[in-house]
Amino acid sequence: MKGSDNNPMSMSEKFFTRIKQYNDELQNHSSIFNIIGYTKLAFVAFIILAVFLVIRNNFVIGYVFLLIIIFTMTTLLWVYHARLSSKISYIKGLISIYNRHVCRISGQWVNFADTGAEFVDPGHSYACDLDIVGKNSLFQLLNTTYTWHGRQAFAKDLLHPAYTKPQLEQRQTAISELSQDIDFSSKIQYYLSKIDVDPAMPIFIKDIKNNTAFIQSKICKILLLYSPILTFLFITGIVIFQQRQLYIVAMAIAAAQFITWACGASKARAYLSPVAKLPYKLSTYSDIINIITTQNYASINLIAIQKKLNEAKEAINSLNKIANMTSIQHNIIIYFLANIFLLWDYYCAFLLQIWKQKYAHMAEDWFLAIGEYESMLCFSHLPNVCNNTCLPIINENSRAVEANNIGHPLLSNDDRVSNDLILDNNIFIVSGSNMSGKTTFLRTVGINIVLARTGGFVCASTMQLALMSVATSMRLADDLSSGISTFYAELKRIKAVIEQVKAQPNTVFLIDEIFRGTNSIDRLAGARGVIEKLDSLNAIGLLSTHDLELCELVNTFTRIKNYSFSEIYKQDEIHFDYKINSGKSITTNAKYLMKMLGIVD
Repeated sequence: MKGSDNNPMSMSEKFFTRIKQYNDELQNHSSIFNIIGYTKLAFVAFIILAVFLVIRNNFVIGYVFLLIIIFTMTTLLWVYHARLSSKISYIKGLISIYNRHVCRISGQWVNFADTGAEFVDPGHSYACDLDIVGKNSLFQLLNTTYTWHGRQAFAKDLLHPAYTKPQLEQRQTAISELSQDIDFSSKIQYYLSKIDVDPAMPIFIKDIKNNTAFIQSKICKILLLYSPILTFLFITGIVIFQQRQLYIVAMAIAAAQFITWACGASKARAYLSPVAKLPYKLSTYSDIINIITTQNYASINLIAIQKKLNEAKEAINSLNKIANMTSIQHNIIIYFLANIFLLWDYYCAFLLQIWKQKYAHMAEDWFLAIGEYESMLCFSHLPNVCNNTCLPIINENSRAVEANNIGHPLLSNDDRVSNDLILDNNIFIVSGSNMSGKTTFLRTVGINIVLARTGGFVCASTMQLALMSVATSMRLADDLSSGISTFYAELKRIKAVIEQVKAQPNTVFLIDEIFRGTNSIDRLAGARGVIEKLDSLNAIGLLSTHDLELCELVNTFTRIKNYSFSEIYKQDEIHFDYKINSGKSITTNAKYLMKMLGIVD
């Protein structure tokens, strides 16, 4: 079991050190960049002057040689300037990535724009109650995906984890390996950030996987491929022999090719449209694949992804070349001439047809592999921004959840209060006064079980658990449009919890403030009924309540245990320690809080 550094200052410091280093580099590179920019302008002026001198002096060899030297030096400066620009962009990207990690440590991650709002599903068994996706969520904290497949993979891992114990252990090894190399993970994040999430990606994959031939007829294919060669030969003949008859034949062939292209242009463009939109992104995908495949990995999962992407190298590079060839359509004149004399669209379409026949059946797997890599990269961030993490032990021989110093990963390191937990085939009734920490503790248990099921780190010093699912009833609201009250909404939610427990016995239920939406008599009777039902199903979980009468069920059911949170008063001020205690609550604070707000005297 691997734990993380417990010093929050050292966690921030490793990023501040890198930020300072790269800021110094950025300043140096920017100075050089500006100097070269001005130098380029000067050399352009020198070129103009050299051209003037060459012409004025009737192309004297000395001036021609001077012009060649100045032009060569200007070209080299231009190339170096472009490379320096890329380097500066890279450094700025890394600084931004490190700053976002600092925000994760300080708690400012709640301002990140991407919350994963599109994955919010009120009907999900735990996502909304445990802040898995949406505003102020685990997704918002850890997400660093930049591809459509990566985003989908990360959300799926958070919302529908279904890994076996061997799979979880392999993922743990991979995620741990990624977490230990901050510089490499930041580098790959930078290149991934150049892609951006493209909602049209599923359509692109569908089109790429469709290996239907552009033109079935072999004769038509031969004519369309070799006709431009014939045209080229005639044009060459015209240049060499300058025979009028050749002009007529060449013009006739060019006219025939123009008609051929005009008749099939729409079909060719439709066939090429998937790659015509992606030349820049495909180039970036090539960079990402090269980076991943040249890294040395030890874990099985990362080696498997690397092997899969090794197979994709040649294919993506070939597809990128086709995409670049189709991009000449943005230059109307060149595009027009290329199609008249070379039937360019047809040529590109045939290249794509050959590519599909060779690679179409494998194409989606490459993007899924990058998505899986991105998802594991997201989970690898937690030990670098949370000061109390470990990789949990998966124990299939028990129905227990045991943890030391388990805390809520969405709370900042300074504000987090950790507790110990031993939930061994039990039902915990958690009582306590208002704001004492009951709900946060339930969410702490739930969110860490979710993290454990993804193969990621959890926020605890140590943790051991079975392959558990989670079902919750916590955040509830009425639905006036459907005529549903809060109480009825809770009934539906608790019914769903019970159904999940029946279907999946290894489910930890988390029910907060049970039946708060009804009167005290019905609330107590209903709560007892639910607890009896869950106990009869041999369910395990936690239920919080203000009703201390429920705590008496410990005398009836052997699997039920009482735990509580409390507060202390010092100099007429209320203080919470957020530490869980054995036994039922012995304090209340409702009257004090009302007095503090001036509601009562």
